[in-house]
Amino acid sequence: MRPLQFTLSMLTLLLFLPTLAGCNSLMEQLHAESQSDASADTEHDGDHHEHSSRIVATSPLRKDVTTTQEYVCQIHSCQHIEVRALEGGYLQEIHVQEGQAVKKGELMFKILPTLYQAKLDSETAEAQRLQIQLDNSQILLQKGIVSTQEIAIRKAELARAQANVKQATAELSFTDVVAPFDGIVDRQLCQLGSLIEEGDVLTTLSDNSLMWVYFNVPEARYLEYKEELDRHNGNSDHLQIELRLANGEVFSQPGKIGAIEADFNNMTGNIAFRADFPNPNGLLRNGQTGTILIHRQLDDVLVIPQRATFEILARRYAYVVDQDNIVHQRDIVVGEEQDDIFVLKDGLQEEERIVLEGIRQVRDGDHVEYEYQAPAEVLNNQKYHAE
Repeated sequence: MRPLQFTLSMLTLLLFLPTLAGCNSLMEQLHAESQSDASADTEHDGDHHEHSSRIVATSPLRKDVTTTQEYVCQIHSCQHIEVRALEGGYLQEIHVQEGQAVKKGELMFKILPTLYQAKLDSETAEAQRLQIQLDNSQILLQKGIVSTQEIAIRKAELARAQANVKQATAELSFTDVVAPFDGIVDRQLCQLGSLIEEGDVLTTLSDNSLMWVYFNVPEARYLEYKEELDRHNGNSDHLQIELRLANGEVFSQPGKIGAIEADFNNMTGNIAFRADFPNPNGLLRNGQTGTILIHRQLDDVLVIPQRATFEILARRYAYVVDQDNIVHQRDIVVGEEQDDIFVLKDGLQEEERIVLEGIRQVRDGDHVEYEYQAPAEVLNNQKYHAE
């Protein structure tokens, strides 16, 4: 039995020898990798304080800038109405075409006037009859045949008849539908010979000589605009207001602020502004859309490149380099944004130096060696936004 047991033990040992050898090889490999990672971490920690890569710094610049805010807008005619029939009947005549320009007072539609003419003739005849009766009663009053009360009744009847004549005259005039102002005729909703009722829409009419352009402004921006308008006695001439059309072109006529709505929208927190644009060539039409551009001149403000800043949790920061070349993370407040620059409200001084290139390579408290680039030169070559 012993020789058999010894043989089995030897066979088992021989089977596990390759496995043990593989484990030793794996342990040696893991040990080597850990040594390599530790060496890399040591090198990285050393680079945390001294940077061999290129760092460029600059300073804020004080200058005059023009900022632009953009708002999606809707374009409306200053007058846009539905032309309705004031009386019912058959549409006898149509004097305008769709898209035609009409003048105030010009005849547009005519409703068959026969019934209304007949009513006017009847009321006129009744008024004449009552006038004759009153004249006869006046003669009888002088003879003492009728009383003054009878005369008063005759006068009241005549007055009512005369009022009926005026009403019939107005109803007859309503069969002529005329343009209430100069404008452009829209689609015709009733055709010649149609039987229409009082109040039916015949077409719409738009006065496009002056266009009202509505756009929504956030509350913070509203406060700025309102303060500026109050300083200029409600006049918006200090603002350059333009309208960019759907094809990307800017409308040739400048605009001005015409009105501000009374209430904010509780759902959006915005308030509607209205800009007025002259439309001498009739290019703008009711219902168009576009983008309002408001350009504002800001004098003697502090600006920095956007790429000299970074954002963390919706707050904007810059790296300030002190006299000892130590980097300090600084919270800044941006007032306006324009293309590649920020207009600052707070956080930096004109003489301070900030990291422009290499922001991703430095941390708060690092010691850096850097090249300085003049801010005017930097701003003349902007093409990158903030990180």
